Amino acid sequence: MKIHLVDGTYELFRAHFGAPPKKSKSGHEVGATLGMIRSMLLLLSDPEVSHVAVAFDHVIESFRNKMYAGYKSSEGVDPVILNQFPVAEAAIKALGLVTWPMVKYEADDAIATAVAKFKKVKSVEQIVICSVDKDLTQMVDGDRVICWDRRREILLNEKGVVEKFGVSPESIPDFLALVGDSADGYPGIQGWGEKSTSAVLAKYKHIEAIPKDPNKIPLGLGRATTLLENLQSNYKDALLFRELSTLRTDVPLKETLADLKWQGVYPRFKKVCEDLGNQSIPERISKWRK
Repeated sequence: MKIHLVDGTYELFRAHFGAPPKKSKSGHEVGATLGMIRSMLLLLSDPEVSHVAVAFDHVIESFRNKMYAGYKSSEGVDPVILNQFPVAEAAIKALGLVTWPMVKYEADDAIATAVAKFKKVKSVEQIVICSVDKDLTQMVDGDRVICWDRRREILLNEKGVVEKFGVSPESIPDFLALVGDSADGYPGIQGWGEKSTSAVLAKYKHIEAIPKDPNKIPLGLGRATTLLENLQSNYKDALLFRELSTLRTDVPLKETLADLKWQGVYPRFKKVCEDLGNQSIPERISKWRK
């Protein structure tokens, strides 16, 4: 059995930029929500997809905003997409899927917690993280936990993570801390580009293990000296950025493996689609809950 853990925030944003606009019966924009519904129905049409959960950032802000003032927030985000989060969450729930709308934590934390929880279950052959978020690659484990870019049809196992980033999954938080992550709003450490960082972390894995002697760094002496000086001058920031990029695995998720099994679409989904201004979607559904 496989578990598919969907990054609902990414799916909604992807639909927002890719799906045609559409007004609901009440006159509100719901094109992204309809696009996400179609995307989830496509996923559920795969006979290998049986156990699914969808995590949302119910609000963009999280506990990380208190740790670092520059961390990503809802400031500047188009209200058209922000206003669709509760609408999309209700629609996906009506599809019969487990939803995790995060407030204190982020959607990525819910997914990371689910990975940590369910990969202990022997009957789970593979966990598929449906997201392109770099943060989530830290959860990849061999071929048992993988990331899937559904749009580009790219699967990323542990070997793939190493090929893409030059480091193993366990070093991804350190990698992002040094390189920075513009999507999450922290800059990294000056001078630490992707190639230099992967070369150093491939050997030392974690920031604390990086030696202060530039002769021990697998780069040119001048380059290594500059990077170490920048790291030492901003060491506290580096550790803070790593903490920001490290996903939590202690989110209180009450659902069991049995709860994740998709049993079909709830009858109320027809009313949801009617309110969204699209009554044709339910016609495509063959599996309804009684």
